[in-house]
Amino acid sequence: MLGAIAGDIIGSVFEPHWRRIKRKEFDLFSKKSKFTDDTVLTIAVADAILHQKAYAHTIKDYYRRYPKAGYGKTFREWGASDSMEAYHSWGNGSAMRVSAVGFAFDDLETVLQEAEQSAAVTHNRPEGIKGAQATAAAIYLGRQGRSKAEIKTYIETTFGYDLRLSLEEIRPQYQFDSSCQGSVPQAITAFLESTDFEDAIRNAVSLGGDSDTQACIAGGIAQGFYGGVPKQIAQETWARLDADLQQVVEAFMATYQI
Repeated sequence: MLGAIAGDIIGSVFEPHWRRIKRKEFDLFSKKSKFTDDTVLTIAVADAILHQKAYAHTIKDYYRRYPKAGYGKTFREWGASDSMEAYHSWGNGSAMRVSAVGFAFDDLETVLQEAEQSAAVTHNRPEGIKGAQATAAAIYLGRQGRSKAEIKTYIETTFGYDLRLSLEEIRPQYQFDSSCQGSVPQAITAFLESTDFEDAIRNAVSLGGDSDTQACIAGGIAQGFYGGVPKQIAQETWARLDADLQQVVEAFMATYQI
């Protein structure tokens, strides 16, 4: 899941609308690079899996520990409340936090079930669940050595995502879209067209959309497929996490050998 966190941190600089770019040439890290809610909730899901805790309670706990990480309005209201009722979202928050599921479980059926459970505590509309499942499944299939063609076919067949358009075709007209249906397929395409981990992140950011989240999604999948995160990117990412977050990531990686 370090790949997802790296994508979030790299994409964070380009998240504000005035900083979005439509090119692949940019500095991966700067003084402004920081983790956002994507990282916080990714680690929350990992913590829940690692310690067999309820997703909803753990996600709320992390929100309260990191209340200014850049969450959406509806999530903030849910996180600050005592309610455990999901709020019927189809946003891409379910997909950006799911990467740990794809790394922790060793059969596809369980991956899909856990992805749904991690999503449904907030994002319980079909598209919200689908986005999480597609992302987790792509990570799992990549870990299992499946080819990009096999991953693409599975995602299209199982989830109905149209992955026919290339990035060159998507990029010119693409705009910010925080829905699963409007951002997850494009993030998966960013991975599918990549030549290595770094290229997947650059592809995702170059869409000029929800940069941190799409790079987070693409980064998680790329880590699973390419077998890790390049050392320099991993070091820069690690340096931007606090000690508490580092501890959970380290324990998760050691337990699941990633």
